[in-house]
Amino acid sequence: MNGYNDTCSFRGQKKMLTMTSRSLSHAADVVRLASLALLLLLLPFAATMLAQETAPAAQPSGTGLTLEGTVRGDQNHSYVQVPFPVPAGTERVTVTFDYTGKDQHTALDLGLLDPAGLRCWSGGNKSVLTVGLMDATPSCLPGAIPEGTWNVLIGVPNIRANVESHYTIHLDLSSTGAVAAEPEILRAPLRAGPAWFRGDLHMHTAHSDGQCPSQTGKMVPCPVYFTVDAAARRGLDFIAITDHNASSQYDMMRELQPYFDKLLLIPGREVTTFQGHINFVGSTDFVDFRLDGKTVPDVNTLLRAAKRVGAITSINHPNSPTGEICMGCGWTPLSPVNMHLLTGVEAVNAGDELHGISELAFWDKELNLGCRLTGIGGSDNHRPMMPLDRVGSIGSPTTVVYADELSAPAILDGIRAGHVFIDVAGTGDRIIDVTAQTASQTVHAGDLLQAAQGDPVNFEAHVTAAAVGTLHWIEDGHEITPPTNSDVSQPQQTVPLPWTSDGLRHWFRAEITGPDGKLWLIANPVYVNWNLSDDCDKDQSFQPEGSKAER
Repeated sequence: MNGYNDTCSFRGQKKMLTMTSRSLSHAADVVRLASLALLLLLLPFAATMLAQETAPAAQPSGTGLTLEGTVRGDQNHSYVQVPFPVPAGTERVTVTFDYTGKDQHTALDLGLLDPAGLRCWSGGNKSVLTVGLMDATPSCLPGAIPEGTWNVLIGVPNIRANVESHYTIHLDLSSTGAVAAEPEILRAPLRAGPAWFRGDLHMHTAHSDGQCPSQTGKMVPCPVYFTVDAAARRGLDFIAITDHNASSQYDMMRELQPYFDKLLLIPGREVTTFQGHINFVGSTDFVDFRLDGKTVPDVNTLLRAAKRVGAITSINHPNSPTGEICMGCGWTPLSPVNMHLLTGVEAVNAGDELHGISELAFWDKELNLGCRLTGIGGSDNHRPMMPLDRVGSIGSPTTVVYADELSAPAILDGIRAGHVFIDVAGTGDRIIDVTAQTASQTVHAGDLLQAAQGDPVNFEAHVTAAAVGTLHWIEDGHEITPPTNSDVSQPQQTVPLPWTSDGLRHWFRAEITGPDGKLWLIANPVYVNWNLSDDCDKDQSFQPEGSKAER
């Protein structure tokens, strides 16, 4: 937990952490007014006249509207406004623009007006613009989305006198910040096809307490770029930037994503409370973090709010100490928590690992209570410029997710399903893929398996690039001795575990340690005979305990 002291005590960040959504909106308005004035000066309205075109008929197209029209030669050096309605409750406006006549040197520029004035002006270098509450395409301003009549603004720097250019505008209006609900053009996969994708779900930048040395060697808030660049150099496929209670980083991520087109940037926040830290990943919507018994009455309220806005949630470093040194770093809710509302738990946190604290005991206990929580890892990096071979550098540990494609919705679905293992050292090539098979069913880690009493079950751990390691099988939190040798000696090897079902509920997990006994790989469990209608009963939810026993 590098740098936790700075954040958990909330020292030096009181102003940021006490911002309400109203104050954030006010700050955005100030920036917007200044930027608007500058942008308006850049538009050559003095040399041209604004041509107001009759609104074309809007036709439904998927989740949005398609507007079509024609720009004529006599509209050269003018601006055409194409109006469209934006209803109340809209959180994102996305414009996709195309036109004909480029082979005849027609050039049409693209902008966007909200009811108050200019919101985007890209010139001719973009064909897609998106404006959301917290982020926007570079050259656009994020902020509140007022209802009313908006206009796509088409600049006409060049069209020949005898030419007509047909334009097509596709509009998507989103009412949520969930990445899974974004228009298709914003969530297109960076890589198609199923695979194991490697990432890091916990890190910090200048938008909370991430730091790095300045040009003169002073420690200063570290720009988002350095975090993303470190992840790219590590060879990761995805990251979630999870600044403490902040959402201002989303706008910078929107700018960086087109350049880092091999690395998926997923919006996230570490919701930092006095009773524990919870990662919210997969939505740009604001959820109030002020768990004080009044503004936010309890943890369940936080978790329900996250679910409403489409985020997955995980408990961060639950066994970490809490108190004056690091207020809220451990998991100490003051009232019972409905663990059904959570997606996962940080089973490896680099900061805790560095100090000899294991999160596995917490995870095992919740699994034994019937709480099907996906185990994930997080570097909790606060120093993105640290050497990548050090514990706690970005990608150490690595969360490895089996997903249908490299897109935010697919990665989140993989985590929800538990199709995850943790590469503790962040090697980049080690793999552990666990399957379980009966006569009628084959499942993978994270899945449910039904096996009646007396049914034979064959577990297998398929291991890659972990030679000289040793595989361990964990049943219900206790290591069991397999009937065959579990040493890993080959670049690719399958280690079996035969088992006969007793018809009761169990979970099985595979882990690999190195010659020094340190954990290398941790797979998620296969769940045997779990009934999801009554698992993780609310009465069994975690409550504070005096001891932090480790397995």
